[in-house]
Amino acid sequence: MRYLSVNEIAKKWNISQRSVRNYCAQGRVNGAFLTGKTWNIPEDAQKPERSNKRKQQPTLLKILQREKASQYPGGIYHKTQIDLTYNSNHIEGSRLTHDQTRYIFETNTIGIENVVLNVDDVIETVNHFRCVDMVIDHAKAALTEKLIKELHLTLKSGTSDSRKDWFAVGDYKKTPNEVSGMETALPEEVADKMKALLKEYNAKEKKYFEDILDFHVRFEQIHPFQDGNGRVGRLILFKECLKYNIVPFIIEDNLKMFYYRGLKEWDKERGYLTDTCLRAQDRYKAYLDYFRISYIS
Repeated sequence: MRYLSVNEIAKKWNISQRSVRNYCAQGRVNGAFLTGKTWNIPEDAQKPERSNKRKQQPTLLKILQREKASQYPGGIYHKTQIDLTYNSNHIEGSRLTHDQTRYIFETNTIGIENVVLNVDDVIETVNHFRCVDMVIDHAKAALTEKLIKELHLTLKSGTSDSRKDWFAVGDYKKTPNEVSGMETALPEEVADKMKALLKEYNAKEKKYFEDILDFHVRFEQIHPFQDGNGRVGRLILFKECLKYNIVPFIIEDNLKMFYYRGLKEWDKERGYLTDTCLRAQDRYKAYLDYFRISYIS
């Protein structure tokens, strides 16, 4: 066995002599030994991996899952639950304020005096918290009819709608409906249209931002449920962004009309919805910056 000096190894590995000595002293160079104060290093010794390499940062999904499991207060999970639930419900007519939504999430109580609250607003708020948890838990799962129906069932369970014979909670609609004055798929068409939409979407090996938005638009055009389509659709948006490590976004109330315009004009001009969602995404990136969570720009 031929042995080399620290100087020779430093040149071979293209590092400083001090680094070579440190590696040897730490026992990280196999076969190296001291003779007096001189290190003898086997010619075929491998350069150790640097121990101070930057560790890979956890993804947003991992952080959300970790904070959810520990019920960590005041973090990105906490903020996401409150902001996503408040804004998505508010778009659909909920009269609960952001503070009321936050209070329900943080205390699991209502505790608001001299205020008349709609029971369905409260129930759907609590249910939406559960839906967000489902999205986080199943973010990596394939998007299926079963999962979509489970989101709807969770969102609408216990509401006054769930007690109506004609309202199918957790299943596709039984009577025709429209959205913003536009016709949607007829009840007898929904199952086939949803299967075709999911087949086309899931056939794409990699999904990009525009693919996820396109699915959302097609989903809303079908409008598969009697009610709750917007909230279920936005939960799916959030889930799919998490799955493909795309920064998710929350459509806040002041973006509502731009969002609706984007949905309506998608087939003619995709820029309206894309720009609105990118603007919402920038706001969520600001949250991530505040919480020092890394993301791909």
